Amino acid sequence: MMQQNEAPGRDPLPLDAGRLARLDDWLKDNVEGFRGPFTLEKFSGGQSNPTYRIMAASGAYVLRRKPYGTLLPSAHAVEREYRVMKALAGAAAPVPAMLGLCEDVAVIGVAFFVMAFVEGRVFWDPSLPGMPPGERAAIYDGLNRAMADLHAVEPAAVGLGDYARAGGYMARQVARWSSQYRASETQRIESMDRLIEWLPSHLPPEGETRIVHGDPRLDNFIFHPTQPRVLAILDWELSTLGDPNADFAYQVMAWRLGGDLFRGLADVDIAALGIPPERDYVAAYFARVGRPVPAGWDVYIVFNMFRLAAILQGVGKRALDGNAADARAAEMGAKARPIGDLAWVLARSLD
Repeated sequence: MMQQNEAPGRDPLPLDAGRLARLDDWLKDNVEGFRGPFTLEKFSGGQSNPTYRIMAASGAYVLRRKPYGTLLPSAHAVEREYRVMKALAGAAAPVPAMLGLCEDVAVIGVAFFVMAFVEGRVFWDPSLPGMPPGERAAIYDGLNRAMADLHAVEPAAVGLGDYARAGGYMARQVARWSSQYRASETQRIESMDRLIEWLPSHLPPEGETRIVHGDPRLDNFIFHPTQPRVLAILDWELSTLGDPNADFAYQVMAWRLGGDLFRGLADVDIAALGIPPERDYVAAYFARVGRPVPAGWDVYIVFNMFRLAAILQGVGKRALDGNAADARAAEMGAKARPIGDLAWVLARSLD
């Protein structure tokens, strides 16, 4: 059977005897080669969809589920995560192998999926402490290459032509995150109100449609244990079809934010560390994808800061509601205001 290891206050997976037995049966029936007994331990870090390592007699696996409780509309869609990663199997963009999806809430109370465990390195601090400069540069080059490889995939070629509506991506995203922000608003943030008004009239021209990850932070990439090569891209909850420039700009936003706000690089000496400056990192990506740097590049940065602030506001709201996946959720939610303020300063500079 199964044992559970769970840190206090970390959105536990409550399994009574019945649910435990049903999960055991489901794994045996749906994950090829699965053999118990097994243990379940939650990964540390701020997953919106709580994620667990299963250690079984047959090996290691990963279970990813929706949170319990009332959820915002369209949020925490593990079913979409499963579909996009399954479709990308064998494509240039590396993903873990998908092993099974359970949409029957009678098993553990929420939908979940199981995927292969990928052994490798996850870097939580973008300054990559303890590495020599040359290795840092190589890691960032590998990250850059993985993003270009993802955005080279034609959605229809991997069965994702209908994954989302084509066209109008930026307008829909601004409307969506404005709505999500309003739905999770716990206090008035003037800069966010102003950005909700500013963004619709400053949208960049419509570009090509690609698969966008939606949250391509460094810590959502698993690197080879010894090489600067990405083995798997994780956390596809926010994936859709849309403008790859916006997706890449979310990653580049790290150069504009300090570590006190969101795992950023703005307050470190990147030249001394061997990390490429933003201009060089951006140029390398656009050289790889064969497109020029868009004239309205900073609008993408403003949008992503606004979007990040809206996401963090949602994290804070879940903390208030008692449904947070991370013990630091309230602290993360408090960062919505300063990030929104920073975005509004940048927006005003573009007018």
